[in-house]
Amino acid sequence: MKKILLATSVLAATTGFAAAEVTVSGSARMGVVYNGAANDTFFSSRVRVVFNMVGTTDGGLEFGASVRADQIGGNGGTSTGDTNGDSTVYVAMNGLKLTMGDVGGASDALVGQVSGVGYEGFIDGLQEIGFIGTTKTAVYAEYTTGALTFGVSSGQTVTGEEISVAAKYSTDAFSVALGYEDAGSGVDAIHVGGSATFGAATVKVRISDYPAATPYALSVDYKAGAATITAFYTDFDTGTEHIGIGAAYDLGGGASLKGGIVSNGTDEFADLGISMSF
Repeated sequence: MKKILLATSVLAATTGFAAAEVTVSGSARMGVVYNGAANDTFFSSRVRVVFNMVGTTDGGLEFGASVRADQIGGNGGTSTGDTNGDSTVYVAMNGLKLTMGDVGGASDALVGQVSGVGYEGFIDGLQEIGFIGTTKTAVYAEYTTGALTFGVSSGQTVTGEEISVAAKYSTDAFSVALGYEDAGSGVDAIHVGGSATFGAATVKVRISDYPAATPYALSVDYKAGAATITAFYTDFDTGTEHIGIGAAYDLGGGASLKGGIVSNGTDEFADLGISMSF
C-alpha cells in the first residue's frame, strides 16, 4: 500500500510527465550469527531502502535510475570518480540497455554465482567465486533478443581499464553463460556458468579460470512447499574448500525464516534469522 501511495503522489505532482513513476521498496533482516574463526556469537540486523525511478520519452526511449540507502545513510553517485554509492542510471530501447554507475560488469551480471545459504547475513556469500569486476563509476551495455543476452562492460576510464564481455542463453528449464574479463594489468579470467531445473530441484554450476587458480562451485536447491533446502560445495583451488547446507521457510507476506551452516574444513560458520522484503 505504501508503495502505491507514494507512486501515486509523485505522479500527481508531476503533471505533464504521465509516463514517469517512482517506487520505493525495502528489505530488512535480523538474527544471530556464529563466527567460527573468532569463536564468537553475535546479533546482526540491517535495513535497506531502494528508490526506483522510470520514465519513457515521446519516442519510446525508456530511462530510469535507482539508488539504495543502507541503515539511515547512503551515497548517490559521482560523475568521474572511482566510487559510486549503490546507484545506477540507464536508458533502454528495443532490447538494448545502457547502464552507468554501480555495475559489477558483464561477467558478474550474466554468469553469476551458485546458491548460498543463510539469512543473507555473515555466511551468505561464502560460496561465491570472485569476479575481477569494474571500477565504479562503470558502464554496462546489455542486449537481449529472445533467449539470448549479450553484455559488455568497462570500468571508469580515469582509474581503471577493466573490460568484460559475456553471453547467456536462458530458458525456463536451463541456462548457460560464458564470460571473459581483463583487468588491463595482465590479469584476466574466463567464467562459465549454468543451471538446470529438474522438477522441484535446481542445480547450478560455476567454473572460472584465473592465471593462478581454477575454482569451481556447485549448488542444489530443493523446493518442498513453503520450504527450500540448499546445499553447495566450492573449491577455490587454493587449498580452501567450503561446504554449506541451509534452509528457508516462506512465512508469507514477504518474510522468510532462514538459516545455514558452512564449513571450510577448519572452522564452522552459522546463522539463523528472519529476512523481510517490503
